[in-house]
Amino acid sequence: MDPCTVIATGVGAAAAVAVAPAVLAAAGFTAGGIAAGSVASSMMSLTAVAHGGGVVAGSVVAVLQSVGAAGMGAAGQAAVGAVGAAVGAAASMVCNSTV
Repeated sequence: MDPCTVIATGVGAAAAVAVAPAVLAAAGFTAGGIAAGSVASSMMSLTAVAHGGGVVAGSVVAVLQSVGAAGMGAAGQAAVGAVGAAVGAAASMVCNSTV
């Protein structure tokens, strides 16, 4: 792997793990619960309607709220970091292209 790809992959992984909690909070998945009028509340409403009035345990909304309330565990950080690393590696193609 060339140095640009190594750096971009590492930066992508670190940035994704660092930014994920802020993105969840901005979407409305907060430590105090789902914020009224937020993207999270819209997702919760749609999920509840689709499942007869409740949010199913293990659903995307339930998992995101859990992470928003309690933080991301090691497995979650690894998954988010892997996605960030993949995006960073893909973005490094800019370094490797010639015009």
